[in-house]
Amino acid sequence: MPDIQTIGQGAQDYLATKHSARERALPKSRSAIRLCANAIRAAHRGEVEQVTRLLTDAGALLHEMANDLREHLDIFYAGFVADAQKEYAEAALTAALIQRTPLPMPGELGVEWSPYLNGMGEAIGELRRYLLDRMRLGNMDGCEALLADMDEMYNVLITLDFPDAITGNLRRTTDAARGILEKTRGDLTLGVSQARFTETMTQLDSRLQSWGRAGATDR
Repeated sequence: MPDIQTIGQGAQDYLATKHSARERALPKSRSAIRLCANAIRAAHRGEVEQVTRLLTDAGALLHEMANDLREHLDIFYAGFVADAQKEYAEAALTAALIQRTPLPMPGELGVEWSPYLNGMGEAIGELRRYLLDRMRLGNMDGCEALLADMDEMYNVLITLDFPDAITGNLRRTTDAARGILEKTRGDLTLGVSQARFTETMTQLDSRLQSWGRAGATDR
């Protein structure tokens, strides 16, 4: 039978290995989240090449984290890996929606379904920001398509009625997305109405000026 010292040494070796794996993975999670935030900002600015580079770097870090924790699944599922995966999914989905390219699946991104779906819910908020920026610049093109995408994503999320322990509190993300969607729908409706009113008034003003010039010529 092993003596107490042998047991103690075994525990020391095991926990030291697990701690080392966590210490390697944790900074990568933080770096990946930072890269994803920068990728979202680049997507809003239309910097396609920058988005691709940042997402590639973030994806590489997520892959390294998975390797670091391959034999320590309790740490892998402790939370910080899922946070990084969620941010990665959010950034990838936001970029794809803005660039009008096919949406990547969880397997393509190398993330679990739960963080992927929560990332989709967070992407609805980023689309609202992008849509409002376009409206402020007077560019209404594509805004209704973006709202339709937001609506479709929400309709998917609302059907996933499973316990929070399985979905990673997806219900809370979905509830927040509903409020964002409704506010965006109201803002876009008002913006479209104002744009149409402005266009009508501009056309009317142009006609009045044309009639005025025609009347002055007749005199």
